[in-house]
Amino acid sequence: MSITPRKIGSFAGGGVLHIDGKGQKPRLVACPDPLAHRLKSYAFDRQLGLDDRLFRINRKRAWQIIREAAERAGINKKVYPHLLRHSDAIERLRQTGNPRALQLHLGHASPLMTMRYLATLTAEDALRIQQEVKF
Repeated sequence: MSITPRKIGSFAGGGVLHIDGKGQKPRLVACPDPLAHRLKSYAFDRQLGLDDRLFRINRKRAWQIIREAAERAGINKKVYPHLLRHSDAIERLRQTGNPRALQLHLGHASPLMTMRYLATLTAEDALRIQQEVKF
């Protein structure tokens, strides 16, 4: 919700967002190049300053948008913004099998916190990933 044009950048040939994570700790989040370009174009088209927020919504509105989307999709379970973080983390872990990269992406200080996501994978996925982990 606090993305500004200044926070959209590139790193190693790909897009990146400079965001304030949990506890206001600065971190980098991968952002596909096409999305980074679209965000920059969006800001340019609306003549936003470098420190203007791209999306002027607050937490309450974010919750409302997610609940409305879930309702339209026919999802009857409780849906909340942090659930998207968990869903993304699980899918990234499933696709990449790289818990260290996921740990950095999520901003976890401990690999044990990240490894909790293994419990949500299939036994085959979890075993494959655990075999690749180097402590």
